[in-house]
Amino acid sequence: MHNIIKRITFNPSIFKGKPIIRGMRISVEMILDLLSQGVTEREILEDYPLLEKDDILACIAYAKNIIANEDIEVVEKAG
Repeated sequence: MHNIIKRITFNPSIFKGKPIIRGMRISVEMILDLLSQGVTEREILEDYPLLEKDDILACIAYAKNIIANEDIEVVEKAG
């Protein structure tokens, strides 16, 4: 699971350093928000063709780690 978390990066010049997916202008927050609204994984992938299924799973894993207060040192700062 730790390898999947590496898809989550931070860049101070994108969304003020909030967690993003693979350096893209797609935030973890946005993906989690879409999922919480009932948007399906398939719909997200159709709307954002640069995303991969593992990107969505990485967002969920990242949120889980934050909630569980686990060590997420494998998340690297991009840029």
